[in-house]
Amino acid sequence: MNQQPYLVHLALRLAEGLEQYSTSDLEKHRTFIRSRQQPDGGFSGREGGSDLYYSGFAVRSLGILGGLEPDEAESISGYLRDFSLETLSTIDLLSWLYCALIVQASGGEDLLNSAPENWNVRVSERLETLRTQDGGYAKSEQGALGSTYHSFLIVLIYQLIGQEVPAPNRLIQFLYDMQRDDGGFVEIAPMKRSGTNPTAAAVATLLILDAMDDDLKADVRDFLNQVKSAEGGFQANTRIPFADGLSTFTGLLTAQDLDLQDLIDRNQVLKFMQGWLEFPTGGFRGASWDEQADVEYTFYGLGVLALLGKQVKPPE
Repeated sequence: MNQQPYLVHLALRLAEGLEQYSTSDLEKHRTFIRSRQQPDGGFSGREGGSDLYYSGFAVRSLGILGGLEPDEAESISGYLRDFSLETLSTIDLLSWLYCALIVQASGGEDLLNSAPENWNVRVSERLETLRTQDGGYAKSEQGALGSTYHSFLIVLIYQLIGQEVPAPNRLIQFLYDMQRDDGGFVEIAPMKRSGTNPTAAAVATLLILDAMDDDLKADVRDFLNQVKSAEGGFQANTRIPFADGLSTFTGLLTAQDLDLQDLIDRNQVLKFMQGWLEFPTGGFRGASWDEQADVEYTFYGLGVLALLGKQVKPPE
């Protein structure tokens, strides 16, 4: 597997891309994200109190926007201390670990310093209870089928805890089995129609595991061409007639990772993001019909801007 964790490499890449934009263009998004912070130090979604999932996206966004301020790192640490690693779901565990990493990288405390000895081995043992007969990983222990997305998340966790994925060839074969004739990948085996986001998860995992080849790359090119939207972004699949922020981020990231730059009309993508999804007051919505921004889609929006960098001109 790659030496540097995928999420760390991606964060550095996005932070560098955002440096191409003016402080005033980005500060409104930092202000929006801070507005979603709750008294306990965590961040909320569109409603309710703090949530680890949304806190993860908020902290990732603050990280690529220049890092956490000391007061931000301290308040987030207070929120994270209330969780036990051994009880968290896959998604929440990844959110916790990455938040803790950004807190420490920003000069805050090392939240794993007081963790029990061999905590990462115990986490690994828990992850393996999610392994399914098909070679992938399920969302929960009750799951009988592997999930492309959750398999990707578990590979990311293994990287963050410094452990190797057991039996990686089984996982690689599972992902190969998730590919369909349209060139993309599905989330679980019974599905017939590929999706942009499962395809992005599969590609990223195969790159981490050094299992991508030219034939697969050509297949993915064909699929991404099918889900390109006239709006400028990417659709979640071929049956959904509009682009969205998540699919645009994952589609663009996949195209860049596979060196398929010719698929992207950068000015058109930027026009879609800034003209349809970005709020002038800060934050990004999910799609053109959406009425509200949230921290998750703001991360995707910032991610798209970062990937485009200064290779584009702002829309007129």
